Amino acid sequence: MIGMTKTLEAENHLGSRILRWVLAVALITGLAVSTVQVALDAKRVSSELKQQAEQTLAMVYDAATQAVFSIDETLGQQVVDGLFALEPINLARISHLDGSELSSRKRSPSKLGFRPITDLIFGKVWVYRETLKRSDNPTEPYGYLEIHLDTAHDAETWLMRGLTTFASGIAIALILGLALFILFHWLLASPLLRIVHSLKKVDPDYPDQYLLSVPKGHETNELGVWVNATNNLLVAIAEGQQKHREAEDRVNELARIDTLTGLPSRDAFLEDLQKIIETSKARGISFSLTVCGIDDFKSVNEQCGFRTGDLILKSVASRLSANFPTDRFALARLGSDQFVIVEKRLRDNFHAAETAEKILSIVGTPIDAGSHRIAMTSTLGISIFPNDAAEADRLLQSAEQTMALAKQNSHTRFQFYIASIDQEIRDRKQMEKDLAQAIENKEFHLVYQPQINLETKRVIGAEALLRWKHPEHGFVSPDKFIPIAETSGHIVKIGKWVLEQACKQAALWAATGSHLRIAVNLSAVQLRQNSIVEDILSCIAQYQVPPGRLELEITETSFMTNITDAVAKLHQLHRAGISIAVDDFGTGYSSLTYLKKMPVQHLKIDKQFIQDLLANEEDTRIANTIIDLGRSLNLTVIAEGVETEEQEHYLTQRGCKVAQGYLFSRPLLPDDFEKFVKTFHAKIVENNA
Repeated sequence: MIGMTKTLEAENHLGSRILRWVLAVALITGLAVSTVQVALDAKRVSSELKQQAEQTLAMVYDAATQAVFSIDETLGQQVVDGLFALEPINLARISHLDGSELSSRKRSPSKLGFRPITDLIFGKVWVYRETLKRSDNPTEPYGYLEIHLDTAHDAETWLMRGLTTFASGIAIALILGLALFILFHWLLASPLLRIVHSLKKVDPDYPDQYLLSVPKGHETNELGVWVNATNNLLVAIAEGQQKHREAEDRVNELARIDTLTGLPSRDAFLEDLQKIIETSKARGISFSLTVCGIDDFKSVNEQCGFRTGDLILKSVASRLSANFPTDRFALARLGSDQFVIVEKRLRDNFHAAETAEKILSIVGTPIDAGSHRIAMTSTLGISIFPNDAAEADRLLQSAEQTMALAKQNSHTRFQFYIASIDQEIRDRKQMEKDLAQAIENKEFHLVYQPQINLETKRVIGAEALLRWKHPEHGFVSPDKFIPIAETSGHIVKIGKWVLEQACKQAALWAATGSHLRIAVNLSAVQLRQNSIVEDILSCIAQYQVPPGRLELEITETSFMTNITDAVAKLHQLHRAGISIAVDDFGTGYSSLTYLKKMPVQHLKIDKQFIQDLLANEEDTRIANTIIDLGRSLNLTVIAEGVETEEQEHYLTQRGCKVAQGYLFSRPLLPDDFEKFVKTFHAKIVENNA
C-alpha cells in the first residue's frame, strides 16, 4: 500500500510538473513575442509622431515665413491657432531672428495617469524648431517656427494597443500550452498511466496471469512494441517460475507421499492433522480419527509374496480414496498395513461409528491380487477431537493404542478410545438392529390418551402413542428409541405401522358408536417421503375412516427443514379433510410467517409449560401467549400434561378448549380406553344431575 501511494504521488507530481513547464514555456514565449510586438509598435508610433511633426511644419511653413517676413501678427496668430487645432500641439511660436515673438500660443501638457510609463518610452514633449526662409532667397533667414508636440495622446493609443497585445498574446500562449498538454496527455501520459496500472495488477508469483493491455491506437508504435516486449518478458518469467515450482512440488511430494499407495506419509499426515485441529478449534467443531489395521497381513505376505501384499495395500488405498472425498476426509498411510482416516465434520459419535462400518465394508470386499482372490478383514481404533486429545500426536497415538486393544479382542471390529462412548455406540447399534425386527416380532403396541373438551367435559378424541416392550430390556422409553428410529430411517416403517393401527382402531370404535378423533404423530423423516400423502390417504380409505376422524401432529422442526415441500404436502392432506396440529408448540423457533402458511387447525402447548403453570411466571406467560395466539388465528389450543385441577381451571378460564394429561387419564390400552370413556361420561351426567 505504501509503495502504491508513493507511485501514485510520483505520477501526480510528474503530471503537475509537465503542466507547469508547458504553461511556463508558453507564458514566457507569449510575453516575449508580445514584448517584441509592443516594442516594434512603440518604434512605429515614434516614427509616426516624427512624421506628423514634419508634415505639420511643412504645412504651415510658407504661411509662417510670410507672416514673419511681412511682420504680420494677424497672419502669424492665424498660423499659431491653426496649429493648435492639432491636439498633440501644446506650444506654437513664430519668432524673429532676434528672438522676439511675432505670435505664440501655449497650453499645459495632458495630465494622464499612465504618463510616468509612456514618458519613459516616448519622452514628455518633442520640440521642433524650423528656420523660416523664402523660396526666392533661400540663403537669408527671416525668423523661426517652433512647436512642442505632447506625446501623451499617441502614447495612450499605443499603451491600449500594447495591453491588448500582451493580453491576447498571453491568452493565445496559455491556450496553446493547454492544447499541447492535453495532446501530450492523450498521446503519451494517459497511455503510460494505463500501462502503469496494468503493471500494478501483475502478481509477482504468477506474472503471466495479468498481461499488459496495449493502449488503443498505439498497437504499432513504440508504446505497443514496449508493451508486447514486456508481456513476452512476463510470460518467460512465469514459465521459469512454474518450472521451479513444479520441481519444488515434486521434491516435496516425494518427501510427503507414500510411494506405494500415493497417500500422504505419516510425517505429512501429522502436519495436515495439526491444520485440521486448528481449523476445528476456530469453528468449534469435532472430528474423528480412525486408524485402520489390516488383520494378519503378515501371513498374506508370507503365503502370497510381497508383490501380492503391495497390490492389496494399493487396492485398499484406492478404495479409501474413491469413497472418502478430500473435502470431508483426510487419508494417509501410517506404515506397513495401517491407514488413517480423518472425518473433518462430525455430527456426533454415532456418525463416526457409521463411517467405521463403511471402512470395514470397503476393506472387507475381496481383492483380486494376481492369481489370488483374497478377502481381508480389518480392525479400527477411533479417537475423537477434542474429547480424547487436543494435540495431533496424542490424538493419533490414542487411536493406534485403541486399535491394538481391539485386535486383542477377536470379536471387536472397531473400538472407541473412551470405553463409555464405545459402549454407548454399541448399545445404539444394537437398538437399531432391534428396531428393525420389532414390528415383525410384534413388540410394538399403541396406547391412547384421552383428549377432553374443557367446556363440555366430554372426551372428544385420543392421541395414539407408541410403546415398545423389548424382550430383554422391557419397556423402552419413546424418548430413547424414537430419535434412533428417526436417524436410522426405521421411523418410516414404524410410522406407517402406527398409522395403520390407529386407523384400524378408529374404525373399530366407530363400529361401536364411538366416533372419536385419533391424533397420530408424523415425524420429519416421514414428512420428507415423497409417497407420504398417498400412504396416508390409502390407509384411511382401506379402513374406511372418515378423514375428519384423523388428526396428524407435526413438530415445528418437521416443517422448518423444507418449508415449501412440507406446506404443499400438508395442504394436500388438509384438502382431503384431515386435521393438522402443531405439537410441542413454543419449544421450536418457527416464526408466525411459517405458521400462517401452514393449514393448521390446532396448537398443542408443550407439557413443560403446563407443569409449572401458575408457579412459574415465564411458563404462565408463554402458555397465555400461545392461547391468545390460537384465539387470534382461530385455532383450537390443546394443553398437554394437565395434572391438577388448578391447571384445568386456569386453562378453562383463559380460553383453552382441549386438554389431556394425568388429571384425566394415563395413556390406555384400547379396551381400558373404552371403559374410561363410559365411566368419565357417566360421572359427568351424575355431577350435572
